[in-house]
Amino acid sequence: MLNSTFWCGRRVLLTGHTGFKGSWLLLWLQQLGAEVWGYALAPEAELNLFEQLTREQPPDSSWQHRQADLAHLESLKDWVQQAQPEVVLHLAAQPLVRRSYADPLGTWATNLQGSLHLLEALKPLQHPCAVVMITTDKVYENREWAYGYRESDRLGGHDPYSASKAAAELAIASWRASFCGTAPHQTPHLRIATARAGNVIGGGDWATDRIVPDAMRALAKDEAIAVRNPAATRPWQHVLEPLVGYLRLAEVLATETYPPCEAFNFGPQLESNRPVRELIDTVLSHWPGEWGDQSDPDAPHEAGLLHLQIDKAHHRLGWQPRWDYATTIERTVGWYRAVHQGASPLDCCLADLSAYQAATN
Repeated sequence: MLNSTFWCGRRVLLTGHTGFKGSWLLLWLQQLGAEVWGYALAPEAELNLFEQLTREQPPDSSWQHRQADLAHLESLKDWVQQAQPEVVLHLAAQPLVRRSYADPLGTWATNLQGSLHLLEALKPLQHPCAVVMITTDKVYENREWAYGYRESDRLGGHDPYSASKAAAELAIASWRASFCGTAPHQTPHLRIATARAGNVIGGGDWATDRIVPDAMRALAKDEAIAVRNPAATRPWQHVLEPLVGYLRLAEVLATETYPPCEAFNFGPQLESNRPVRELIDTVLSHWPGEWGDQSDPDAPHEAGLLHLQIDKAHHRLGWQPRWDYATTIERTVGWYRAVHQGASPLDCCLADLSAYQAATN
């Protein structure tokens, strides 16, 4: 699915590389031979995948790291000028729905204003640059319907997280229409697309208020898993699935004469759209334990049904999921259980990468 020669030696600016998805993507880009320039805040949790991986594989000449906030526009501009990226993968965000209720202004500032700061920092570049801006599957106005959302469906967002990401989609589209082109106030060098994915699972996610890491922590302590919304359905996909979509989209933006500077969904096949209770039951088939329904009628609103249509990414980019639901859960639980038993997180990640790249669709 990927052109490895495209990435070898390619200068890549990766924001949010200290997060869960960002850490996986940093590792993958290193394996592809890219020159990575990371820009992110320090990891929040004491236990996090970024430090688990860099403890075993410290920074070297293939990647560099700046710890800074997207709010600091001058720092961001300086880093872009040093990196001179040919590809940008923008993952930095406030990614948690429940946290967005506690900190709505911070969520909006990071997810909306932070994205615009990045685009402004990229504007002075004098060479072609492919830019993939990552949002979420929650950008759509959720109507709790059973069929999947397409890229042309109406944007919305009940909670501050979803709304901030939908607003980012609108702002990015406006910025692209206003400032990409050949007019005096525009730049001809940037090719910008957005990628919508969410509910990714996989080894190394230690965030709070996410069902899989919460479940893994409970199992490691031999405690019952507290499930707050067992009836909610989500399109569960392994973290490597959307990441290869982001990389493939960047390749197409960089190499095609008329690239698709627009939005793309990256989600699993329909069979992976399962209720939370079924997810937990499947987890427990790989790591025995118990779970309990902790539903709270007074909890903040979260979507019940959510699914994406992925035809566009398949037909336009040649992308489609490689791992089915059963494989996704098996590999995810296997990662956590192996690390719990003393295995190297880096070795477990590399094993998943190898298995994923060897898989057929």
